[in-house]
Amino acid sequence: MINTYEVFTDVLVLGSGPAGFAAAYTAAKNGAKVILVEQGGDIGGISTSGMMSHWTGTCGSPLYHEILKRSAELNEGEQKGKITINIDPEKLKTLYLEMLCEVGCKIMLYTFACDAICDGDKVLGATVVNKSGKTDIFAKVTIDATGDGDIAAAAGAEYTLGRESDNKMQPATLMFKVGGVDYSRAAFLGSFESKMQTDKGELQALAKQHIPHPAGHILTYRTTLPGVVTCNMTNCTDIDGTKAEDLTKATLTCRRQMNSIVKYLREFVPGYENCYILSSASLIGVRETRHFKGKYTLNERDILEAKVFDDYVVKDAHFNFDVHNITGAGLDKTGVQHHFTQQKGYTIPYRCLLPEVKENLLLCGRNISGTHIAHSNYRVMPICVGIGEAAGTAATISALQNRNLNDIDAAEIRQKIGI
Repeated sequence: MINTYEVFTDVLVLGSGPAGFAAAYTAAKNGAKVILVEQGGDIGGISTSGMMSHWTGTCGSPLYHEILKRSAELNEGEQKGKITINIDPEKLKTLYLEMLCEVGCKIMLYTFACDAICDGDKVLGATVVNKSGKTDIFAKVTIDATGDGDIAAAAGAEYTLGRESDNKMQPATLMFKVGGVDYSRAAFLGSFESKMQTDKGELQALAKQHIPHPAGHILTYRTTLPGVVTCNMTNCTDIDGTKAEDLTKATLTCRRQMNSIVKYLREFVPGYENCYILSSASLIGVRETRHFKGKYTLNERDILEAKVFDDYVVKDAHFNFDVHNITGAGLDKTGVQHHFTQQKGYTIPYRCLLPEVKENLLLCGRNISGTHIAHSNYRVMPICVGIGEAAGTAATISALQNRNLNDIDAAEIRQKIGI
């Protein structure tokens, strides 16, 4: 028989990716009693277990810039204190843990959030399960930072899957690193629109010819380690990241592509002639699943116009429309990377974090209320940190002052964040 326990807290955060970490850290730092639940063995989600190469995009979040600064302080030798957007996943795993411990956040690793606890439209918390048994965690505010919005969905919050026209979602990727690269000659192509002509041909075109479908592009990034390059080149289309069987399919598909990718790198890409697989992510990179219906739905026009909302809680968010090809390799026809013309930062309103009907629940990260195209911009990690910082701040105000989330003024959230 599985043991069942009950626990009570001010704020419950589900998922510890950049958004969930930011929400938990901020809420605890502001004085709330916080429990952070993570299904894996490390904090950080895609930024650590997913082996993301760098912080792509940017955001005017004080916490995001604090993470960059504290990461730089962990550098060694001449690089100590030098701020970079490149990520050392191993150091970042420890930094996240240390920061959470500093503010007294309770951390539950190896723990899966399996159901919502509700009373009508009020979310009272979530049921989690781990090797110790089941625990019903009751919270004044629950923050769903699971990426896929698992607990918001379990609570009955309304959502759509993927793009509006057909519910198709961006492909999944398993990141990996190769060693043995000659940095003095190495090619680094950072976007689908990046091209490089060599004696053997153009590298993106060669990738499409020589790497099996649905992979077939080159994206290579510098790391913090000499001779080591992060590859964002595996690809699995036509999967639903909310289904375990599809996640398994994606993992198998991407792992089977890795040797072909290395063969391509060795044969065609300068500096990679002697490269070899060094490590790979333990977490599949799922880009898109549920888009929840909030009190406002952010759209692409809001981003292109750099709209400043009266109730904004995230500012200076900036990226492009990074829509990966839904049917194969490369950039989707709706995506824009280098040719994205809007250079101003945009804002995200508090209403995008509030589900339309449910109470005591905040959306956090890529599952906030937004369109398929808008999501391709705000889903990146720096912006998710900003969203998490806002969610953690709102949750603290609500929990400690016994105020309804819907009644909190965004200006009060901004003041506490310092934006």
